[in-house]
Amino acid sequence: MEEEIRFFKLKTGAETPSVGLGTWSAAPGVVGDAVATAVKVGYRHINCAPLYGNEEFIFYLCRIDCALKKLLDDGVVKREDLWITSKLWHRESNGGTLDSGKARAIGVINFSVNKLGDLLDIARVPPAVNQVECHPSWKQTKLHAFCKSKEVHLSGYSPLGSPSNEREIEVLKDPILNTVAQKLGKSPAQVALRWGLQIGHGVLPKSTNEARLKENYDVFGWYIPKDLLAKLSEIDQASSFFLSSLCAYFHFVWD
Repeated sequence: MEEEIRFFKLKTGAETPSVGLGTWSAAPGVVGDAVATAVKVGYRHINCAPLYGNEEFIFYLCRIDCALKKLLDDGVVKREDLWITSKLWHRESNGGTLDSGKARAIGVINFSVNKLGDLLDIARVPPAVNQVECHPSWKQTKLHAFCKSKEVHLSGYSPLGSPSNEREIEVLKDPILNTVAQKLGKSPAQVALRWGLQIGHGVLPKSTNEARLKENYDVFGWYIPKDLLAKLSEIDQASSFFLSSLCAYFHFVWD
């Protein structure tokens, strides 16, 4: 039986939990409860960003309604056991957060092979993680191979698709995914997430529903056999990306 894959070891030596909770588009009024429930279920990785508009309700300890403050105060979890991902605007000084011990690793988001290659050529502190959309309907095969060759861990956001996105890729409706799920006695979401772990990247499913939070975390203690994993490789590939007049070269921004 294959290993459970609960963690991925980064080039910094830090271990990042393989399954994290995405918080994009979670309303400020519910995100705190979702995080609290997720941590009690077993999640130890919370993916945040100031631009999400809800970060202060998750880990700003100065707030009395901060979700993590209550969890820490009640002894539900220790701070050192949590992996909190936030976002900073890129600047040369960001490497200092790693030097000072304020971060266990630094990374990038939505970097293509070209962009990541250029960064690695000049970075004093190379990124340990590249966070991109990744799921069975958009495998990011080229980027994943490049990241692996450079010891950059790939972390997949929207691993079940993004229904709130107007460019929605309907991952969970794919007939091949559903056939594999039926054979394994698992939900399509669980198979999509387990696929990510076995391929070698972290997954960051978002939910505020307790039942879904539990379902999405139930990806350990079982595995997708090689024949069915190969079957998932037959899923038609789609992609979702932004185009802007500010960038003249499509191939530079997206793989």
